[in-house]
Amino acid sequence: MVVRHQSSAAGVLALLAEPDSVFKQHALKSLNTLVTEFWAEISEDIALIESLYENEELPKEARDAAALLASKVYYYLGEYDEALSFALGAGSAFEEESRTRQSAEYVETIVSKAIDRYIQARSESTDKLDSRLSIIIESIFKRCIDEGEYKQAIGIALESRRLDIISKVYERTHDTALLSYAMDAVLDTGVSLSYRDRVLNFLLSLFPRPSTGSKSSDIHPLTRLLVTLSDSSKALPLLTSLVPKEAPLAYQFAFDLAEGGSLDFLENIRSGLPESPEEKEIFDNLGKILSGQESVKLYLEFLKRNNKVDLLILKSTKACQEGRSSIFHSALTFSNAFMHAGTTSDVFLRENLDWLGLASNWAKFSATAALGVIHKGYYEQGMTILGPYLPSQTGGESTIPGAAYSEGGALYALGLINAGCGRQMEGYLRDALKAAQGEVVQHGAALGLGIAGMGGKNSEAYDDLKQTLFTDSAIAGEGAGYAMGLVMLGSADEQSAQEMLTYARETQHEKIIRGLAIGLALIYYGRQEEADGMVKTLLEEKDPILRYGGVYTLALAYAGTSNNNAVRKLLHIAVSDTSDDVRRAAVTSLAFLLFKNPSQVPRIVQLLSESYNPHVRCGATLALGIACAGTGLQDAVDILEPMTKDSVDFVRQGALISLGMVLVEQSEASSPSISSTRAMYAKIIGDKHEDPMARFGAALGQGFIDAGGRNTTISLQSRAGTKNTSAIVGMVLFCQFWYWFPLAHAACLAFEPTGIIGLNGDLKPPKFTFVSNVKPSLFAYPAATKPPKKEAPTKVAAAVLSTTAKVKAREKRKAGQERADSELEPKKEMDVEMKSDEPSTSAAGQGDISPIAGSLSDLADGAQDGKGKAKKAEPASEELSNFSRVTPAQLAYISFPSEGRYQPVRPVSTKSTSSIKGGKAKSGSGISDLTSERYAGGGGILILIDRHPDEPEEFIELETQLPQSGPAPAESVSNGNANVASEPSGPHIALDESAPEAEPPESFEYPFDNDA
Repeated sequence: MVVRHQSSAAGVLALLAEPDSVFKQHALKSLNTLVTEFWAEISEDIALIESLYENEELPKEARDAAALLASKVYYYLGEYDEALSFALGAGSAFEEESRTRQSAEYVETIVSKAIDRYIQARSESTDKLDSRLSIIIESIFKRCIDEGEYKQAIGIALESRRLDIISKVYERTHDTALLSYAMDAVLDTGVSLSYRDRVLNFLLSLFPRPSTGSKSSDIHPLTRLLVTLSDSSKALPLLTSLVPKEAPLAYQFAFDLAEGGSLDFLENIRSGLPESPEEKEIFDNLGKILSGQESVKLYLEFLKRNNKVDLLILKSTKACQEGRSSIFHSALTFSNAFMHAGTTSDVFLRENLDWLGLASNWAKFSATAALGVIHKGYYEQGMTILGPYLPSQTGGESTIPGAAYSEGGALYALGLINAGCGRQMEGYLRDALKAAQGEVVQHGAALGLGIAGMGGKNSEAYDDLKQTLFTDSAIAGEGAGYAMGLVMLGSADEQSAQEMLTYARETQHEKIIRGLAIGLALIYYGRQEEADGMVKTLLEEKDPILRYGGVYTLALAYAGTSNNNAVRKLLHIAVSDTSDDVRRAAVTSLAFLLFKNPSQVPRIVQLLSESYNPHVRCGATLALGIACAGTGLQDAVDILEPMTKDSVDFVRQGALISLGMVLVEQSEASSPSISSTRAMYAKIIGDKHEDPMARFGAALGQGFIDAGGRNTTISLQSRAGTKNTSAIVGMVLFCQFWYWFPLAHAACLAFEPTGIIGLNGDLKPPKFTFVSNVKPSLFAYPAATKPPKKEAPTKVAAAVLSTTAKVKAREKRKAGQERADSELEPKKEMDVEMKSDEPSTSAAGQGDISPIAGSLSDLADGAQDGKGKAKKAEPASEELSNFSRVTPAQLAYISFPSEGRYQPVRPVSTKSTSSIKGGKAKSGSGISDLTSERYAGGGGILILIDRHPDEPEEFIELETQLPQSGPAPAESVSNGNANVASEPSGPHIALDESAPEAEPPESFEYPFDNDA
């Protein structure tokens, strides 16, 4: 018998009008199975079905069925809110329905809507909460916990503000990784500041107390949590509880907090440390560490020891640039400063005094400020190094023309040297600012004061800067605007913001408006919704420079949060604003929002990089460079490489700079583009017909790709995973080089040394080794470029007339066939000799002018020499010593031998490599995936536990702290205003220890202002 399919629900619907409740109940039950096919027909009687649900005379089972049927009908009509309301009234009928497979899609939609409504109700008010809704959500929580889906439960709990669920999950699992997951979810999704702090304080109470014996991996998330809260009352008890039993762990916490914490936060912890006579030494050490100076000294030592700058690259660049041109002089100044950042090596400057003497005006300002980048962190000798250029203590303006530029540059350099540990220099810089009479010196003093006192919220320094601003000098006022924002960084101080905004509206100087606009953005750094009012005000201004400031205010307020509304607003501005500068800034600012997810940025800016507007394209290049810096992300490189051939010069400039940022610390094995990029830089710099802006960009790119002696990366995240405040600020200031070249030096604030520095319990560096479980070539330093080969002199073949050749040919024919063989033999020998005299057509014979080509030809020669010999296999791992470079991607492969004497108190890396088996890394895609991924956490300064404390230890002597005697040599850029003979003695400019000179060079002093 053939089963006939039902073609209509009219017959069943007719039963709903029957007076007998049994018929109605049967009809409702049948319609619930038919609604999938006949929902359109049933929807015509929805009013009747709703009345049956409200009819109290019907049994509860029938009313539940009516509610479920109404819910399904509304679901198919797309009215999900109504569908949820009736589903809540369906009670047991909905529970039964959720168990049937046919209704999985319907149930899933209703449950997701229920969660959304619950979250909305919880965020608005808990009084209006529907008890039926709570029952459904509680059942969802219970099911997630019973099935082990803890992350789902934590996600819903965070959005619905049910922190008790997180506590319940932790009590059941005691898994701190779940607490870290909850912390990451709050920090990376842009929730409100008040709720964020509430969650973080709650999570802090759940984290177990760390201990050395447990080898706890909680140090990274705890550090990130404490730095984000910036509450010394939370951090201080944790530190003091570890003293004296867990002193090494306390030191580790202090180093990690000093790396990510703000100045005022760290100062509050220091001032709160107890004065206990029993543990005085430990607390004194903690105070030193929290001042930031210990970290700075150790990283300075690391950069000086491992300096691998290839001076041949700089010499080649210098040979190609026109020294008298200010833009090319500045380009080489920046390139040299970035390459030698923090290394204290000024060999290039000493060897090129004639070139240095060509600097004039603002190029001289930049050249002097570059000393601050080169000696960054050498705060102990900052005054000695810059002594010849600093203004005289009398405060009067120098009578030597042009000296003001080197004086201003020296004050700016002093701020860069003391960045991150500059409290002791604030007084000197404030005095220099008040004593300065010329606007150039005031400009340098303001920038130096702002960078040295960044985030200190010093009201006296702010007032001094405000007085400089009110002089209404364009140059001094611009520096004061930037510095006011730097000093009040992240304070969201309403009075300061209003004063700066009012003055920006009143002044006529564009430079001052721009300085104040960026200063306002810095004041609201990290304040999220608290900045919304100021952002709205600035974006509605008629002046495009203030709108420009509004864009950066939005970006810095939500920095690192990936906030969807902020991203959407920036994308809208990028395609709608009438000012090209504002549009460019909007695209660039995407990097500051999304740097924690660098793999997303190429996808977001892909279309913008193809815009018809060159300013938007330029913004896209910088967004890729800043967000993907140090990752070697191939998607970013694929977008940037074609843009180096763009028709507009400043787009090419942006692409060349960004390529250097993305490929910093990459090897040829990890990033195939590195060789071609270096060759492209050399080609563009050497091309006299290339646009100056593109050549400038290539020089900066060369500096970035070899930053810090090839031992630093560019990272907007600290090792603990928090926002790297100084790096973010440094990159914002660097982006202003578009208007003012000297601000490019601020990029050095984003340079993060990448090494492992081990200290024992007495904070001394012992000698030890650890293992990198990966082929050395994957993370090796680039090979040094070789000088071009000189072309050997060759014989020129003598010219032979055609008539002579014909006569000789006739004579040969007459010789006869019998003598042909005997005559041909010596001819062959002559042919061979003739060929040896001809110039070679090989690349090596022509003399390579490209360092890349030279190294490749040498490689080929080496392969021929080793012909017939088996190629030596590369080892699968290597041993590294203390103070060795370890790149962020390499950290996942680092291990300390279990039998070794020293073991770190915290894990070296927070990431594990799934591609490692048996401790060895597999080559292939696993490595490239790891290098392209943003890494946060690990490496840096590690406190070590000594397993054999009774045995004698060997220590590394710190070169930057060795006592030296003798007069300090004068620096390379003298303003002729200082008394060199009265300089303090001591270490001055540290030379590279591996340099060929056996003796230190003579003191030198270049009198700029005596030039013709």
